[in-house]
Amino acid sequence: MIRALLALALVALLAAPAVAGELEGVTLPDRITVAGQPLVLNGMGLREKVFIDVYVAGLYLPEKTRDPAKAIAADVPKRIEMVMRRSVGKSKLAETMKESIEKAGSREAAKNAGTLAGWMEDVDEDDRIVLEYVPGKGTTVRVKGKDKGTIAGAAFMKAVWGIYLGANPPTDDLKDGLLGR
Repeated sequence: MIRALLALALVALLAAPAVAGELEGVTLPDRITVAGQPLVLNGMGLREKVFIDVYVAGLYLPEKTRDPAKAIAADVPKRIEMVMRRSVGKSKLAETMKESIEKAGSREAAKNAGTLAGWMEDVDEDDRIVLEYVPGKGTTVRVKGKDKGTIAGAAFMKAVWGIYLGANPPTDDLKDGLLGR
């Protein structure tokens, strides 16, 4: 009888989806698939602004790394998923995205900052913004579960990933969390 219960418990554990962890009430899966490639959750970080939780982000890569330059430069499928912890208006999101791209990116990427900003919309707590890169296709932006569009090219992807993992991230804690530090 005890063996049967242990066997059932083991089956239940193995059948349960793997969960990478929780940060500020947000749970993200340990593994996802992008363009047919399995990705692992590299890390999770919290974006705070003046002691206010804005979003929790997760970084997905084909393999874990603590090297920000490698995570930015790698021309592989990858994803940044942001789960909002508060409501933010479309204009504030658009302004922040545009400024961040222009600061962190190349001139080529800055040309597309207005497009990215235009895809933003009002978000509430628990809404998601997903930035997903696929080599040869580009960076697809998804807001609240709706695909907004795709911006081609690795230069734009590198600029976007540079926002979060580059020399001037929104916060060092966010960058460190995404890099699993």
